[in-house]
Amino acid sequence: MARTPRRYAIHLHLSGGQSEVVHFASLEAFQQWYGGVLTASAADAFVNVPISEMEGEYLVLRPSAVIAIRVEPQYNGLEE
Repeated sequence: MARTPRRYAIHLHLSGGQSEVVHFASLEAFQQWYGGVLTASAADAFVNVPISEMEGEYLVLRPSAVIAIRVEPQYNGLEE
């Protein structure tokens, strides 16, 4: 039986050398955010990235600053 991830850690690698990690509850939630916000926005416009499951907490960045994305399934709970 295949294991099911509890959440997904999304590693955003930015053009300045920084890396940010955000979490999504499902791969579909990430794909919906990615398709609806990151790729649909103008490259120089600011977009909100939800950085946690708390309402109203965001990272603000420009889509043109994202040079790579790594999706990592997490099978255990979120470690703080």
